[in-house]
Amino acid sequence: MLVRPAEPEDLVPCRALDHSGTTDRVWQMENRLESAMPAVSFRTVRLPREIRVEYPRQGKALLAGWKDRDGFLVLETDDGVSGYVAWTARPENGLVWVGDLVVAPEKRRRGIGTTLLKAAAHWGQNRELGRMMVEVHTKNYPAIAFCYACGLTLSGYNEHYWPNDDIALFFTGKLR
Repeated sequence: MLVRPAEPEDLVPCRALDHSGTTDRVWQMENRLESAMPAVSFRTVRLPREIRVEYPRQGKALLAGWKDRDGFLVLETDDGVSGYVAWTARPENGLVWVGDLVVAPEKRRRGIGTTLLKAAAHWGQNRELGRMMVEVHTKNYPAIAFCYACGLTLSGYNEHYWPNDDIALFFTGKLR
């Protein structure tokens, strides 16, 4: 496995990766008032059957987002690009904000995502940033489980974050 900065010619194989996933669980948000105070909670809901979860950024929006990133790494295996991570630095918040972390479906659960996330964290540490934030769709239960496995904790959400108005979850962890 080789992790390296993305080159312009890597955009084609990165875009060609299957960004979707499957899950039999999702996180469901409950928003209610308790004693005139808002109370929000998330719970895991088991679905009656497995569903396909499309990546929230597609086509031109995905490409445009890559151009605005401060860092973009690819991970190569013997058969080419197997995954990538792209992030934005938020120095005013001491933060590396991971917007894209994608691994080819046939290569998942082999440490590629962890390797890419650690590389982004290392980049942030070298720039004296103290935290990392990863954005995840509530329908992407495998990514939620991955964030927890990497030691990240739920730190917030945005109810209308994605272009289709779905909910985004934000997981955060310290870099030091």
